[in-house]
Amino acid sequence: MERRNFIQSLAAGSAGAMLGVAQMAGAATKPVPAAAKPVTDKSRAELAALAQKMSEPVLSNMAAGTLKKNFALEVSPTWDGRDQGVAYLECFGRLIAGIAPWLALPDDGTPEGRTRKRLQQMALQSYTNSVAPSNPDYLLWKGPGQTLVDSAYFTNALMRAPKALWEPLDATTKARIIAEIKALRRIEPPYINWMLFAAMNEAWLMSIGEEFDPLRMNVAIRKINEWYVGDGWIKDGDAFHFDYYNAFVMHPMLVEILDVLDDKKGAFWNGKPEELRAQAVKRMQRFGEHLERFIGTDGSFPPIGRSLTYRTAAFQPLALLALRKQLPVSLPEGQVRAALQAVHKAVWTAPGNFTKDGYLTIGFVGHQPELGDWYSNNGSMYIASASLLPLGLAPTDTYWTAPAQDWTQKKAFAGARFPKDYPVNY
Repeated sequence: MERRNFIQSLAAGSAGAMLGVAQMAGAATKPVPAAAKPVTDKSRAELAALAQKMSEPVLSNMAAGTLKKNFALEVSPTWDGRDQGVAYLECFGRLIAGIAPWLALPDDGTPEGRTRKRLQQMALQSYTNSVAPSNPDYLLWKGPGQTLVDSAYFTNALMRAPKALWEPLDATTKARIIAEIKALRRIEPPYINWMLFAAMNEAWLMSIGEEFDPLRMNVAIRKINEWYVGDGWIKDGDAFHFDYYNAFVMHPMLVEILDVLDDKKGAFWNGKPEELRAQAVKRMQRFGEHLERFIGTDGSFPPIGRSLTYRTAAFQPLALLALRKQLPVSLPEGQVRAALQAVHKAVWTAPGNFTKDGYLTIGFVGHQPELGDWYSNNGSMYIASASLLPLGLAPTDTYWTAPAQDWTQKKAFAGARFPKDYPVNY
């Protein structure tokens, strides 16, 4: 599909409130301050259109208390029989974690800005409804172990956008959220990536000045570092898995937990959290280099490992590094932007990614329910929003204005110069 048709393909079949293609493109080319260069491609407009298409049905319904009513569930053919109600927490928690930095941008009068503001207001009401016991969309806080997993995305969003999503909430809602998160200490995480979900909740509590459990943070941080096998890769427990869990969970959550530990100077930690954080960022940068080299000339990437249906969430480390302005020198912003744009085009222009009502389906590229794992439902798929994190950078940021560059495989298969790759030791 031609790139100029990407926005049209995203807009097709979306809710009536979706921005028109011309509006979105126009928003990206409006005059900007003299210090910034104008946006020269449609990558931001395309990503904003995708973010709205993904978000609108979920947030508009949850804000109205009708998500459970209108979000028809789809579960994997190998579903393990757990309470399907956990899907709504998965859907909202994972979606909001990915779009939180975008919703946190300052208000402006652009079409994108007005849409962003409206979605932010719906997100606040969704948070309120999620913990109000009398609301139809009260989430499954008393549910199975999976609740712990997705509570961490729920709180991760609050950490990523505290001024937009936490501070405006009323006192009752805040108290209810804190109580629900603390009550999840009843779930003991297995010694795998789940330890980071427990630690994320405690880090969020620490970030807002609430009582927190240092042991759940301490053990998770130490175990993840014990599981580091080198050259940017982390085991998931005792076994190494060649999949994208380093992207879905390990690197991003470890770095953001260490952000809080370092920023708050946690007195419980017997060591130097600033050194741990710097090390974790360097390791995520190295993993990001691997991810960039996975991206084919057409934006395709290896369909490997568990949870393949999480689609573009495989690139969360690159997206997060871009958002944090911490991309390694080896990965210029224009190169990463162009590579991720190609990935989004390869995945999201395919038919079948969304239902006729605008919700995500189970699949890798399109609707492929047979690829679902025993824990997969269509709510799980909203972790794909993690690849949208660069939208949290202003339209005038150099990530958007830097000239587009070919990524590694595109250079390699064109016979152009590209850097060799060697392992690193940190």
